[in-house]
Amino acid sequence: MNLSQILYKGGTNFPGKIALKFDKDILGKISKNFKVILVTGTNGKTTTTNMIYSIIKNSGQDAITNETGANMYTGIISCFLKNYRFTNKNKHRYAVIEVDEANVKYVTDYIQPEIIIITNLFRDQLDRYGEVYNTLDKILNGIRKCPDSILVLNGDESLLGALNLPNKILYYGFNTPVNEYNKLSINADAKFCKICKHPYEYNFITYNHLGDFYCPNCGYKRPKLTYSVDKIIDLSPDKSIVEINNKQYYINQCGTYNIYNALCAFSSSKLLGIDDSIIYESLKTLNSSFGRQEVIKIHNKNVKIILVKNPAGFDEALNSINLDKGNKGLALLLNDNFADGRDVSWIWDVGFENLDSDTVSNVMVSGIRLYDMGIRLKVAGFSEDLFRICDDYDTLLDNIKKCKEPIIYLLATYTAMTSFRKFLNSKGYIKKLW
Repeated sequence: MNLSQILYKGGTNFPGKIALKFDKDILGKISKNFKVILVTGTNGKTTTTNMIYSIIKNSGQDAITNETGANMYTGIISCFLKNYRFTNKNKHRYAVIEVDEANVKYVTDYIQPEIIIITNLFRDQLDRYGEVYNTLDKILNGIRKCPDSILVLNGDESLLGALNLPNKILYYGFNTPVNEYNKLSINADAKFCKICKHPYEYNFITYNHLGDFYCPNCGYKRPKLTYSVDKIIDLSPDKSIVEINNKQYYINQCGTYNIYNALCAFSSSKLLGIDDSIIYESLKTLNSSFGRQEVIKIHNKNVKIILVKNPAGFDEALNSINLDKGNKGLALLLNDNFADGRDVSWIWDVGFENLDSDTVSNVMVSGIRLYDMGIRLKVAGFSEDLFRICDDYDTLLDNIKKCKEPIIYLLATYTAMTSFRKFLNSKGYIKKLW
C-alpha cells in the first residue's frame, strides 16, 4: 500500500483496482466491522464528509474517511484497504465515505450504511450524468438495496421529497431566508414540480433551486424539517455564524453552501448522539483542505483555492467572493478532461455578471480551455486590460507573485485544481499533497 502511494503520488484508486483483480467481493470483506455513513449528491460531498469525520473523531471515536475525495468504487476500496486491521477486528469503527452519485449502487452491493446522506442535485457533467432526474435515479438505485439505512436529506431540494421509500427519512434545511430572492433564475435546475410538472413557487430561495418551495397546482411542498437553520447572524469572507435548532454555531468556512454542509453534518451527528458542544467546537475549528477554500501561502499572498464544477456551485463561490469588499486578484482555471466534463458550455450559465468587478484588480486565466473562460469573462464586462493569459503553471505562479493584492481567489475545475496543487507541491508551497 505504501509503495502504491509513493509510485502514484497518493495511489487513491490504484490499490482498489489491483485488489479487485484478486477478489471481486473484496469491499464486503474489508468493510465488515465498520459503521458506514455514506455521503453523496452533486455539491458539498467532500466538505460534508470532512465535517462529519472531524466531529466523530473529536467525540473520541475511531473513524476513517476518504478525505481526498477519491469517491469512485476503486477509490473507496483503497480507503478501506489502507485502514484495514488484521487484529482487533471486533471493535466497531465509523467510516465516513464520500461516494460518487453513479457509484452508490456498486457500493451498496456490499455495504449497508447506517446513514445515507444526499446533499443536493444540480446539473453537473451532463455528458456523464445527464439531467438531474437521471442523477437522482442513479442514487436511488443504490438506496433501494438498503431499506434499513436512515436517510438524511436536504429538505430544500425539491427532488428529494415524496421518494416512496421504506427508509426512515430526516430532512434538514433553512427556515429563514438568506436574501430577498423568491423567483427562480432562468438557469436554475429542477424548476418544475416532480408530481405534476407545474412551475414551483417559493417562499424564499437560498440558491439555485434550493429553498422553501411549493407547487400551487397539486400542493406538493417542502417536507417538514427535523433540523433547520433558524437565523443568519453573520456572513463574512471567512466564516458564517448561524442559529441551528435555536443554538448558535460558528462555521469556519464561508458561503451559503457551506452552511448547508455544516447543517447536514450537524443533523448526522445528532443522529449519532454526539453532544452539541463537540459539534460546535468541530465546526468552529474545521480546517479547509484539498481545494475546498484551502488557503496556500505564496510569498506574501494568500491564495484561496475553490473547486468549481457546475453553475450552481460556481455562482455560490462568486457570492462568497463578493463578501470580501477589499481589493483582490482572481484566477480561473478551466479544464475539460473526463473528470471535469468534456462540455464546457456550462460556464455560460454562471453569473459572472454578478461579481463585484470593481474590487478585482487582476484576472488570470489558465487551464486547457483558458480562452473559453477569457471570452466568457469579456462578455460579462471585465476589461481585457485586467487579463493575464497563463498558458502554463509557471506563468500563472509568476503572475500570482506579481499581484499587489493580498489575496487571490483561485477557482478551478477538478483536474485543474489537482494538477495545480501537484505543481505547488513540487515547488514546496504545499507540504502534503494527499
